[in-house]
Amino acid sequence: MTADATPRKRYALALFQGLPRHYDRMGALLSLGQDPRWRRALVRAVDPQPGERVLDVATGTGMVAVALARRSACEVVALDQSEAMLAAARARVLRDSRLAQQISFVRGEAERLPFADAEFDGLTFTYLLRYVDDRATTMRELARVVKPGGRIGMVEFGVPRIRPLRGLWRVHTRVGLPLLGRLVSQAWLEVGRFLGPSIEELHVLEPDLPSLWEAAGIRDVNLRRPSFGAGLVMSGVRDVDRAP
Repeated sequence: MTADATPRKRYALALFQGLPRHYDRMGALLSLGQDPRWRRALVRAVDPQPGERVLDVATGTGMVAVALARRSACEVVALDQSEAMLAAARARVLRDSRLAQQISFVRGEAERLPFADAEFDGLTFTYLLRYVDDRATTMRELARVVKPGGRIGMVEFGVPRIRPLRGLWRVHTRVGLPLLGRLVSQAWLEVGRFLGPSIEELHVLEPDLPSLWEAAGIRDVNLRRPSFGAGLVMSGVRDVDRAP
């Protein structure tokens, strides 16, 4: 962690330090089984081709990185700021010799990617924007490392728009998530308490995510709201006219 890390970044690093062991199962459980579906939709949207090089930002335990590599004979660079998460991702990949040849790992921050302009054919990121201080700058940085015409995709939690469903969603996020987290560990209890307010804050502060992407030089932005709006799957194309 850099010396000038903001409180948001320090909190995110501390939060994820104790999560890798149960991360995959808890992600599915807290989303009522929907998170794996959203990740599969993300991989389909980016649709990596054989021989392409794809960057997976905020890779966590490597679920999306592995899915990208298995979809085609592409090269995947998996990046995360948490060494604990990267360790879990490496362990997952090393169990499969073919995946180990396709996927490499880098510790780094989405706000300051250690890569050249237009270095990747595609890029994915998952549950990232709630953990950065300057979302507009981060989106520009993500777009910077993608070749013109390359695809960019994201998964994030959403807030249902239909009022009765929104009420049920709030009960689940304010009551259900902490209870589920408490059954596992103190760290997951903290996550359960954090998630609901964090998700709503993102959508209050960024009510127009497609415009945020377009301002970063991403065109043909597609926003889908699966699971009655509890999830967001977004994708777009790096604008040829606004290449770095």
